[in-house]
Amino acid sequence: MGKKQSGSAEKKPTEKKGGNSKNTNKGDQSEGKGKGGLKAATTVNVRHILCEKHSKATEALQKIQEGQRFDKVAQEYSEDKAKAGGSLGWMVRGSMVGAFQDAAFALTPSTVDKPILSPLVKTNFGYHVIMVEGRR
Repeated sequence: MGKKQSGSAEKKPTEKKGGNSKNTNKGDQSEGKGKGGLKAATTVNVRHILCEKHSKATEALQKIQEGQRFDKVAQEYSEDKAKAGGSLGWMVRGSMVGAFQDAAFALTPSTVDKPILSPLVKTNFGYHVIMVEGRR
């Protein structure tokens, strides 16, 4: 019996267990930022096209869906101050109007040449086509 007890104690040394759990935690944290980023992000690097008229926003959305670059369409169609390809830069949660923010944080990051777009988002500013370039 004494041998069995010492044998079971050898199977569970506290140093190895502690070391494993520390490594696991570090792995979980880095994975959490990557995979769980869609839920946990507090800022998004966002671009948009703002049009006062629904028809113009729809036209811009169609141009992008036909394969035109988001930044080029934004320069041509967007009616706001973000003329630099529609870029608003890094926006913190809480600094955007509700519907715009909800759409921005729901999007998966993409690039201007192959953007993942929001459907048209109506705010008091007009109609937005939104894409997100990054999350953190």
